[in-house]
Amino acid sequence: MARYNKEVLASLFLRIGLAFAFFYAAIASFIFPENWIGFFPAFLRTSWILILFSVYEIILGLWLLSNKKTFYVSIISAVTLFFIVVFNLTLFDLVFRDVSIFFMAVALAVLSYKKK
Repeated sequence: MARYNKEVLASLFLRIGLAFAFFYAAIASFIFPENWIGFFPAFLRTSWILILFSVYEIILGLWLLSNKKTFYVSIISAVTLFFIVVFNLTLFDLVFRDVSIFFMAVALAVLSYKKK
């Protein structure tokens, strides 16, 4: 059996965890949009925005699983999660987990950063 580097395994687990979070939210918002539309600021609360954001989350999840340009997708993921928390501070009892997921994305960025 091939021996895996700890950094490779850590990156894999972080990518799977982040992808799962994005996939779950996207799929759940397609099935139960009324449970998810409230996380958008009032001026963005349309069904089209929710659909577009769900597609965006699926793309992020697939990109994370592809292990291509991981640094960039982890930064985009972190920024996305940052804004989810900022726009939902009044719902912090629900989005506090997103803070942890944000730090997963930051950790993945640190692991995948390559100096040129």
